[in-house]
Amino acid sequence: MKKKSKSLKKSLRFSLGIIILIMVVPTVYSIGVFRFYTVRYDRIIMNVSSANTLSKVAKEELEGEMWEIVSGQKTFNEGRQFQLLREIRVGIMDMRGATSENNIEILEVASRTEKTLEKYVDLLGSQIENQDPVSRNEEVMEQIRGVSSVLNDIFQEFIVAEIESAESANRNIRRWAFNLFLIQLVISSIAFLIAMYAFSNLSRSINRPVHDMEILSSRIASGDLSARAQLPHVSELDHLAENLNTMAGRIQSLIDENVREQKNLQKAEMKALQAQITPHFLYNTFDTIVWLAEDNDMDEVVEITKAFSAFFRISLSRGHEWITLAQEMEHAASYLKIQGIRYRDILEYQIECDEGIADVPVLKLLLQPLVENAIYHGIKNKRGRGRLIVSARKVAAFGEEDGGVRFCVEDNGIGFSEERMQEVQKELAQADGEDLQAVYGLYNVNKRLRLYYDGRVSLHIESRQGEGAAVSFVVPCRFEPNEVEEKRV
Repeated sequence: MKKKSKSLKKSLRFSLGIIILIMVVPTVYSIGVFRFYTVRYDRIIMNVSSANTLSKVAKEELEGEMWEIVSGQKTFNEGRQFQLLREIRVGIMDMRGATSENNIEILEVASRTEKTLEKYVDLLGSQIENQDPVSRNEEVMEQIRGVSSVLNDIFQEFIVAEIESAESANRNIRRWAFNLFLIQLVISSIAFLIAMYAFSNLSRSINRPVHDMEILSSRIASGDLSARAQLPHVSELDHLAENLNTMAGRIQSLIDENVREQKNLQKAEMKALQAQITPHFLYNTFDTIVWLAEDNDMDEVVEITKAFSAFFRISLSRGHEWITLAQEMEHAASYLKIQGIRYRDILEYQIECDEGIADVPVLKLLLQPLVENAIYHGIKNKRGRGRLIVSARKVAAFGEEDGGVRFCVEDNGIGFSEERMQEVQKELAQADGEDLQAVYGLYNVNKRLRLYYDGRVSLHIESRQGEGAAVSFVVPCRFEPNEVEEKRV
């Protein structure tokens, strides 16, 4: 059976090879022939059109322009005579590159005539400049008319020659079309007979359902789980086809379910990391409100309470993972307002945002962890007053017309040493977030950026020890509404 199958495959390849050969070779040849004559015909049409246009330029436009100069309606310098001559000269050069050798001689005569015409134009310009009598100018004008007429006649002769070439090309096209039709008819008949013989031979010798099962199993093995087999309506093979279809569908379902579980697990891990860094902020804020109240500083109690309320209102966002850029900046501002009251002696901050980007949708709670990291690991550990800048700038990014927004949290704290920077980069690259050394906020933001922005966005850290640090990331401006809705929790 194997030996017979292999022989059938060789026979099929041989038959297909012959069919392909006898079909492709004449087809390629016919395409080449038609391409040659089509290009030639197009060039002829283009030359006829160009010659007709140049004929009008020489006979009508140039003569009219020169007459306006001679009659005093224009000065010589105001006229377009040299522009028209240049147009004629360039047109002749273009036609020379696209015409046949038989017609090049006509264009050479046209070129010499154009040069003669240009000499008369220059002569008229010299006479006008020298203020020669009008009669002499009119004599030169008559010469220009004569040369223009000759040039017009040459162009007409060229048009006739090109039309004759077009007729010749048309005759050749018709002749080749008829010959190729006969050739293709014969080839198609031969190919049809070979195909019928091969089909009849294979139909008698091979079991189609088995062949279908082989193809299906190969596609599934190569990872195409969308492949399905039609029931062959053969009792011995129906169960096999059903089992293969069920197996492919089940594998696809398991893969999809596993992907969903992994994404949900990653999101849960991110929320757990957020929960790890939130409680101490609550305690510290309530402590601040208490001692402000004890000092009877009610204005700041109201201010910090409003900031605290705004902070958690945006943090919750009715369960949405995506908010506007303006809300994210407000969230960071509320956090800084609270911390500014707590650390008024060591902290000053500034928030900067470009216009026109307030409604850009962004993943929420990206800036606050970065600001917190800058305060607790940068500014608090330096001597003197610390300064922190939170900015959102419109930038060109992602190869999109709308570009992106670059968020940056910059401080003048102690910065990162080279060794610490390497450690931080290594920890940010962790897949599971275990063994983190005080970079929970940075890790959380980086992981969420890569998860929700499909790996296109991540944190970028710049720092020099003792001079501060800048942590930034760039997100795309444009989001389709369905993308945003799909990523809501």
